[in-house]
Order: sequence, then structure tokens, then C-alpha cells
Amino acid sequence: MKQSLWLQSNEDFSFPAVKKSLKCDICIIGGGISGIYTAYSLAKEGFQVTLIEALPQFAHGTTAYSTGKLTVQHNIIYSKMTEEDGKIYYEANKTAIEQAVSENSDSFTKATSFLYTAADQGKEQLLNEAEHYKKIGIPFVASNEIELDLPVKLALGIKNEWQIDPVQFTNFYVHLARKHGAQLYLNTRITKIEPLKNCVHTSNAYTIQYKKLILCTHYPIESIRQLYSMKLQVSRSYLTATKCPQLLEGQYISIDSQSRTIRSALVNNVPYFIYGGQSHLAGTTGDTDHFYETLQHELTAYFELPAFEYGWSAQDIMTADQIPYIGQLSPNDDSLYIATGFNKWGLSSSLVAGILLPSLIKKEPNAATSLFSPNRSNFGKTLYFMLQTGGFISKELVKGYIARPDAPRCTHLGCKTRWNEADETYDCPCHGSRYNAKGEVIEGPAVYPLDIKKSGRSS
Repeated sequence: MKQSLWLQSNEDFSFPAVKKSLKCDICIIGGGISGIYTAYSLAKEGFQVTLIEALPQFAHGTTAYSTGKLTVQHNIIYSKMTEEDGKIYYEANKTAIEQAVSENSDSFTKATSFLYTAADQGKEQLLNEAEHYKKIGIPFVASNEIELDLPVKLALGIKNEWQIDPVQFTNFYVHLARKHGAQLYLNTRITKIEPLKNCVHTSNAYTIQYKKLILCTHYPIESIRQLYSMKLQVSRSYLTATKCPQLLEGQYISIDSQSRTIRSALVNNVPYFIYGGQSHLAGTTGDTDHFYETLQHELTAYFELPAFEYGWSAQDIMTADQIPYIGQLSPNDDSLYIATGFNKWGLSSSLVAGILLPSLIKKEPNAATSLFSPNRSNFGKTLYFMLQTGGFISKELVKGYIARPDAPRCTHLGCKTRWNEADETYDCPCHGSRYNAKGEVIEGPAVYPLDIKKSGRSS
């Protein structure tokens, strides 16, 4: 499996696994940035917090495979909202980022974020987005030139945005969460939720009794799959990192059909150029080498840079309206909360979750509650999206059994997995579960390992 640049150097934590049944005020499932930051936020408010992570280290799931961009500029989004919703979305992200910067300024590098296009249609889209920036009150700059030698019809920028190393950033809050009394556990997989008993079960037969449960697992785990499995899609995209002569002043994302994301980073005092794109629905192809090959060709042809040293794929949960689900899962049950569907902008969305979830639990008013609510009214789009996704799932269940008869079945819903040659993973096309070559779960919603004895790849 290819390695993320952010895992090049990493603090080795020695937190225990759960070895007895526990009780707590708040149980958080998921040790990525959203879970850790929320644990810290609640612990400093005096709540008894227990966080459970299935992997051997924190931030080694989705967080470690992000771009590390921390910005309020989430592609073309404000022109798709009402002015009121746009203001709420902008302020929620801006406030969350500013709070994190004030707590942890050494982790941040300043950059101007740009959306850019090389097409006339894209230029019109950016001009429209800029008009919504004006109405909302988002300061911006616009130009037909950027520091990169690329054809640009228009670039729309927001100054004084941020970049981070997402793993180091999360580790900072691991220490703060522990300092404020949060109990953190590694190597512990949750296999079942019993909401009526306010209880979760671990794979080694222990239970955790809670008053409130927060799911920060990127994709909801198996026990509640019927609530969300038809409303979310899983997108896979690819990133590369290669050494470069100097750092960029900005960070960039193309809005064109072949979108690309660009930034630079200083890692161990070495400047790296990070370049990515090539999105597709997770698990729909086994031949992923060509995605990396395309990016490598462009690194050489467009930027005259050497072969990438790090290559990795990011997996993102997409909602129908591009707004995350952060909040109370059911309007009639204030014991169960969720943070998911971050639409490729998981870093800032995780910080929003770390502010919004504590305010909901404390029954404090927050202007962003309705906008991010999992129960928000969006029936038309959601129904259409459900039909699309549901049809895709049914098709893949059947097609997998015909086209890949020897492939191991995903332990989530039984879809046939597909071997990913480039990343050396088994990928599920239905809901995006990923397994390593040994069949061990590396990304949910699956919680049990594959049976790969009949696949011809068992080791």
C-alpha cells in the first residue's frame, strides 16, 4: 500500500486497548481529527469522555490521507446556497478555524486559497461565486495569473487561509484531550451499538455504557447502516508528493472537469509539492495504477518535477447537498450524534464538529444547528440521490458475484470486493470499506476482517 507524506514522521502513542467494561458521560467512536478534537472540546468543558479508535494509532485513517488544506473555500459552494445559509456556513468554518489557530498557532502555515479555471464556463462559475462572496461578506482577490505556469482564465482567492500537517495537528489535540481528562483507547473495534441500552460492544466482548454517543467514524458503522447507507456516496481521489525547489505562496484547486489540487509543504525541513486529483466512486475499479501514472506525467510535463516519492489515495464521504451531517441523529433521541459527509473538506468540517457538537450536548443555541443537522429538510435531492445510490448498490451486488466470483465478500453488506493493485487493498464498491492484503479492516463501515482464504491472495 502506498504511503501518505503525513506518515513519514509520526509520534508513536502507547495508549491501551479497552480491557474491561466501562461507563462514561460521552463515548466517541473514531480517533481521527474529528473525534480527537471533539473529545478535547468536551473534556475541557468537564465531561467524562471516552474515545475509542480501532487502529493502532490516532489519525491513521482518513485524516492521514487528506491534503492538509484548512480553508473556508470549499470548491464552488456558496453560489449553491441561499445568502443566509452561506453566511452561516462561512461563519461556522471561519470561527472554528480561528479558534484552532489561537490554541495551536505553531501547527499552521499561512497561504492564499485559490479556485482556478482554464475554461470559459469555469470563469463564469467563478464570477458567480465571487458575487456570492460579496453578498456574504467574504473578502477575496481575483486574477487571471497565478504563481504556477498554468493556463488560467480566472483565479478566485481568499487570503490568510491555512495549511497543516494533519497527523501532527491531530496529535497536538491528543495531548490536550488527555490533559483535560479524556480517556483514549487504541486497538479497539466497536462491532455493535445498542441505542436502547445506551451501550456499545467491542470486538473483544467488552461493553461501554454511555449517556451520549458520538460517531466520528467517517462512515457510520454497521449497526446503524440502515439510517445512512442510502444517502452517502464514497469518492476516491489520488495524491502525490515530490521534492521541489521552493514552497508555494498559495494552495490551489481546479474547478474544471479534470480537477486538480495543489499545495506545498515543509516536512522535516524538506519542501514537497503535493499534487492530486482523479476522482471516482470507491471500489469501482481495480486498475488504479493509471491514476498515479497520469499525475506523474503531469508533474513532469507541467511542473518539471521528479518522480513522486509518496503516493496515496483519499476517501471522502459525499452528501447530496455538499453540506456535512453534524448533529443529533434523531430528533427524538438526544443520546446519539454523528459527524460525517465532509465532502473532501474534512479538516475544517472536523473543527466545526468540535464546536457544534458540544453546544448541542450542552443545549446551547448555535446558528449552524439546522444547516448541518442530519435531519435537515432536503427531500427532493435526497430522494433522487437515494435512488441513484440504491440502484448502484444493487447493481454492484449482482455484478460482483458474476464478474468477480472468487473475490472475498465485504463483511459489511456482502458485496464482492475488488483487489486494488496500486494501493494493495481490497475495496468494496458499495460503501467504500477497505481491507489490507491480510483482510484486516483499514476503513469502515465494515468492522470484521475479510475471509480471504478462497481469494488466492491469502498470506
